[in-house]
Amino acid sequence: MLGSTRDELELHGEIDLTNVHELRNLLHAHNMRPNKSFGQNFLIDRSVLLKIVDAAEIEPSDEILEVGAGTGVLTRELAKHAKRVVAVELERDMLQLLAKTTHGYQNVELVARNLLFLEPTEVFDQTLYKLVANLPYSITGPTFRHFLENAHPPRLIVVMVQFEVAQRIVAGPGALTMLGVSIQFYGHPRIVARVPARAFYPTPKVDSAILRIDVHPPPLPQSHRDDFFRIVQAGFSEKRKQLHNSLTHGLHRKNEDLRAWLAEAEIDCGRRAETLSIEEWLRLWHVVERMNGSK
Repeated sequence: MLGSTRDELELHGEIDLTNVHELRNLLHAHNMRPNKSFGQNFLIDRSVLLKIVDAAEIEPSDEILEVGAGTGVLTRELAKHAKRVVAVELERDMLQLLAKTTHGYQNVELVARNLLFLEPTEVFDQTLYKLVANLPYSITGPTFRHFLENAHPPRLIVVMVQFEVAQRIVAGPGALTMLGVSIQFYGHPRIVARVPARAFYPTPKVDSAILRIDVHPPPLPQSHRDDFFRIVQAGFSEKRKQLHNSLTHGLHRKNEDLRAWLAEAEIDCGRRAETLSIEEWLRLWHVVERMNGSK
């Protein structure tokens, strides 16, 4: 079993941040309370904490990026297994508290920054790294875009997100969403575990999920990705319509052009966007690029 028992925590003089009574006392002692505007819901279930660490498959040589580190409950657990943990936290008071809770870990580096303005090469140069975090719900999508689209993306992502969001991300053809395409273009996502709302303090209104994404090289170079996602976005712009109609309106092209392109890509024009696989979207993109280039 990973991590320390409660007796070990007390032996080393650490506050157990998964104990809600100790956490409340700690926050009260620093005149703090969970900040809703920052989406602060603190993990208080140690078994869930260990599942996150297990899912990240941390080796002693690993370098970890944790964004939205909060009280340091995950930071400390990561630091027990990794070579280096870079913990990013924006909120000033929380950052001061984080400095105290992680004081005994020499391999933890704190960065005061908005995670969406953090450039990975600034802290990792070209070193491979893993992204592990309990993400605020409000910035889940922007966080994925920022790091997956980056020239130096993480090789593995393990994050806590809303359960319904996780379901949309892992869905296959038939229930695929724009968000799902955006993530699956860059990696293979899977739900590790569902996490009940009671695992957090304060208790959120919805359950969460531990989501793992094994990042792989994207199938298209950076120079072509905007055009690819422009086509996908057009397809999903009017989800209830058949694909040839939504693409016609979204791409501002003649309907007969779209019918011809879909036929060339061997895709039934009567299908809807959510039924296409990533491979079919790529096939359509190649056809559109070829047809446009021939004019």
